[in-house]
Amino acid sequence: MVEILVETEVRPTEDIEKVKKALSTIVILENFEVKEITTGFKIILLKCNRKECLEPLRKAIKVQQIEPAVRAYLYKRIEDSSLTILIHKQAAFAGKISLIDSDRESPLGPIKVEVSGNSEDIEELINYLTSGER
Repeated sequence: MVEILVETEVRPTEDIEKVKKALSTIVILENFEVKEITTGFKIILLKCNRKECLEPLRKAIKVQQIEPAVRAYLYKRIEDSSLTILIHKQAAFAGKISLIDSDRESPLGPIKVEVSGNSEDIEELINYLTSGER
């Protein structure tokens, strides 16, 4: 079984509704929580254990026709039995997928998707996100 954790910061200068709109490009927004981590800084967390919660990301990848690039990115981001995906938050707000390698590449912080599971689960998730199979 795959476990997915999606999180992003909400900085004091950001509108939480706009951050939620950016997240909705990546994940189905259900059962999320907002935590205040320091004064003015919040974090939105969402946990799920179904690959289908990433259906918005899958659709965006298909619409942008970036499956081969995303597949290569995902395979290089596997470490042990986990996969970490960093997505540029402002691009996600605009409905676009821009994968990044470092937090510094997204000035307001990235959307981080952490996937854990066995290697078959991660392989299945990569196939789900980057191909036509369900």
